[in-house]
Amino acid sequence: MFLLLNQPLKLCLGKGVLVRSSPLGSDSVSFSLQQTPPCAIISVSPCPYADQIGNLNIKNANERSVTHVEKDVPGELSCPLKHFRFGILGTIGSSHGWVATPLDDGRVRLQDDLNPAASYTDPKHISLPPLVTLPYCQTQLVTNMSMSSSSPEEEDCVVAIKFFGPQLSLCRPSAQSSSEWINIRIANPCFFSSRVMFSKRDGMFHIPGSGGHLIGSWDLGEHKDHPKIQMLRFHNLAELTMSKLEILHSCSTSEHLVESQTTGETFLIKWYRKTTRSMLDMPKMKTEALLVFKLDEEGNAFYTEDIGDLVIFLSRAEPFCVPASSFPGMYPNRVEIFDVDEIGSVNLATCTVSTRNSTFNAPYYIPPQNIEH
Repeated sequence: MFLLLNQPLKLCLGKGVLVRSSPLGSDSVSFSLQQTPPCAIISVSPCPYADQIGNLNIKNANERSVTHVEKDVPGELSCPLKHFRFGILGTIGSSHGWVATPLDDGRVRLQDDLNPAASYTDPKHISLPPLVTLPYCQTQLVTNMSMSSSSPEEEDCVVAIKFFGPQLSLCRPSAQSSSEWINIRIANPCFFSSRVMFSKRDGMFHIPGSGGHLIGSWDLGEHKDHPKIQMLRFHNLAELTMSKLEILHSCSTSEHLVESQTTGETFLIKWYRKTTRSMLDMPKMKTEALLVFKLDEEGNAFYTEDIGDLVIFLSRAEPFCVPASSFPGMYPNRVEIFDVDEIGSVNLATCTVSTRNSTFNAPYYIPPQNIEH
């Protein structure tokens, strides 16, 4: 049951907080920004005064209840959200609060309609050119999207879409009429089903290989056709018991990279899930465990159960992490997880998995957004 508001409001985002920040490694004076807490897109509920639009229902990461947001979602999004399949109908990915939607003419549109902090009276829609499919590739099934900056309106922003198979496509939205997709054919099959993320520290798009033993890096420069490949060496695995390892070997595994903008650390997360059955006897995926590895520049991956004050957010959106102390009500040293059939968290210190199974049409975590006054 959703928490409905008695008084109509334009936005209900939870209490904004002041976040103190400064450029990583900089000696400059830090400054404070008021930001919304991270939130999950729970659903789109029918709008009482129009059939072709819906209203957002979100859950702020520092609150326990679901919040109804008086923000309209257009019909082209609200309808697919009710009958959602990744890569076929509806949105195909999200990054920095922007979602990518495929259009009938082959173009991709970036829009902020699902961002509860964005304007509901003047939503932003940015069209990208039609996708071009490389020979012996496909552009119908997508793993995810990533952006090099917080907004596609920034001049140097590059959008990346990773497809199942060998194709990775990059585009600069700011080029407008001259923008085009730069299509890259990935040679190593271990990257075919993996997800892409952007590293601000390295200025490159990173993709972890299946199994997590390799990281491939691409950009629009010298590493477009000749990617940088790094091999990882795992440490501290002796801390895992044999019984736990046996359970993990029977699970479906996915690998995710996330970079902390506050500490400069990079983490590799291995997400282990098993098929289970719900109350209606429908198969669902349920998390059995998460393994977090801290990476260094030499390719060492250290298993850890302590990421300090950080909270990592894993969903179908590009992953991110924030300090728990920046948002009162959040708990540190955790990984928040969100997928089409599961939501919950993992306490890394105790290795406790607390999730519930349900159906979510747009399982995206939205990172903190600056509040404009």
